[in-house]
Amino acid sequence: MKCIQVGLIGFGFAGRIFHSNVIQAVEGLELAAIVQRSGPQAATAFPHVKILTSVEDLLKDTSIQLVVVATPNASHLPIARQCLLADRDVVIDKPFALSSAEAAELIQLARARGKLLSVYQNRRWDGDFLTVRKLLENDRLGRLVMFESHYDRFRQLPRLHAWREDGGPGGGVLWDLGAHLVDQALVLFGVPASVWGRVRMEREGARSDDGFDLCLHYPVSHKQAVPSGLSVWLRATCLARDPGPRFTLNGTQGTFRKFGIDGQEAHLLAGDVFSSAPWGVERPEHWGTLTVDEGGEPVSTRIPTEAGDYRGYYINIRDAIHGNAAVEVTPLQAWRTMRLLEMAMESNSTGSTIPCDWSQEP
Repeated sequence: MKCIQVGLIGFGFAGRIFHSNVIQAVEGLELAAIVQRSGPQAATAFPHVKILTSVEDLLKDTSIQLVVVATPNASHLPIARQCLLADRDVVIDKPFALSSAEAAELIQLARARGKLLSVYQNRRWDGDFLTVRKLLENDRLGRLVMFESHYDRFRQLPRLHAWREDGGPGGGVLWDLGAHLVDQALVLFGVPASVWGRVRMEREGARSDDGFDLCLHYPVSHKQAVPSGLSVWLRATCLARDPGPRFTLNGTQGTFRKFGIDGQEAHLLAGDVFSSAPWGVERPEHWGTLTVDEGGEPVSTRIPTEAGDYRGYYINIRDAIHGNAAVEVTPLQAWRTMRLLEMAMESNSTGSTIPCDWSQEP
């Protein structure tokens, strides 16, 4: 199998921690070049990789087939457009772009050029999410009536020097963490009929949203819904000193609750670059709990967390480029995530529940 040459644009948090390390760890992919406009970080971390200072210089290298765009959200559209027009396959760090209209433009361009386009939704390969998905597929909870997913963090002061929190376009936790939570919900349940949202700035001095509550409603026609329908709650905050459960699921046969977040990010931040064996395996004391009713009494069982592995995303991209697999994170799925985030913002502005209109899918 021919090794795919990869160019990475951007060496901030996403490029440095997630993309570069994961690409390096996937057989059949070679990190051939990194674009970092200034600073020595990329050259220090990857001394044997070509370091460039512009997208134009990267695209001069015709051996690079796959380009990864890991720059601030406001630059996703122009950079991805430039790379598609240069006939490169493109991966964009979530949340795709600044709007569903920008996302649609890139989808149409990729189709016209016959190039692969995907968005980096690595949290589909979180161990806790894989566990929830397996529970639902195996019908361990019966008919699901409520699903709740949290990203609870604690950081009292906003980082006003960082582009995600300085009040500029594409910042805030809804576009950041909300993109993950919405994508996971759409994978599990498909598109909802309506959305309600409240998006907040909770910390003193905040310039970008740092908390949200979304409710996606699935009517009775949903395969798992009861007469009142299925409610999917997605929440995030930066002021949870004592975090709540990552997942809570209530069904007619029981409840599943899981505390703690997938540990892969923490390992990558600590420099443990897929070197621990086995990777992504959670210790038993962190497993979630399934509680069912037996004879009128609750009976609880710890459910082993599935092994998470962010390499799965880029393994799929490699295989899709070679024609051996379909793209798992499709651009249409990523467009739906963008559109749902926009409808959540509309709900927040109007104070009303917004019916979801999917008729403009690209």
